[in-house]
Amino acid sequence: MRPSIRPANDLRCYDDLAGEWWRPDGAFAVLHWLAAARGRLVPPAGRPNAVLVDVGCGAGLLAPHVQGKGYLHVGVDLVTSALEQAAAHGVVPVRGDATALPLPDGCADVVSAGELLEHVYDLPGAVREVCRVLRPGGLLVVDTLNATRMSRLLAVSVGERLPGVPRGIHDPELFVPPWRLVAECGRHGVKLEIRGIRPTVPSLLRWLASRARPGGQAGKGGESGRGARIVPTFSTAVLYQGRGTKTGGAAA
Repeated sequence: MRPSIRPANDLRCYDDLAGEWWRPDGAFAVLHWLAAARGRLVPPAGRPNAVLVDVGCGAGLLAPHVQGKGYLHVGVDLVTSALEQAAAHGVVPVRGDATALPLPDGCADVVSAGELLEHVYDLPGAVREVCRVLRPGGLLVVDTLNATRMSRLLAVSVGERLPGVPRGIHDPELFVPPWRLVAECGRHGVKLEIRGIRPTVPSLLRWLASRARPGGQAGKGGESGRGARIVPTFSTAVLYQGRGTKTGGAAA
């Protein structure tokens, strides 16, 4: 059964889909792939007691990809049902808004903001906050959707009509052009490098086939999600990834 149709970008979508977070071929399969891609950009901790702040952590999908790297993994989100699942996967849960993080300045060695920025109404405020909690020399890793017709077509017009995927989970008016994200990060001392990313074609086809089954169910054991991978691409027209180091405080 299709989840309830909510207003665009309504947080209740995530409560409706609370049981989907950890299904490899469920409605959030692509988020698993993106979490793995972000995890590959996070190096092992360079000092004892290092902290990774995962803003918009959802149910903690990044956790398996940073375990063993030496970080205290702190996850911030507004969805209580998702934070409960994140805690069960070793994440320290903090309920908070991305535009007003309840964390001290410079507390994080790494900040991850994955598939978050296309959901915030105050982009400058969210970027200010993720940069504020990052210590000088710390690493920022982000991925988001570009503000293009192609992105709207694939993420909304096509993506939100797949079986089991909620309509209204995105508001395309909030999608973020790379130049704007680079500029906002630069204002706060983070020089962000951008590259386009995409799922491998076999991964995407396997997932689409799994959603086409009755009830949108994966095969036994979730085998159709194996091998799913996000790879770099020349185009930033749909998805893109950013990585940057904080070199100092906010620019005047």
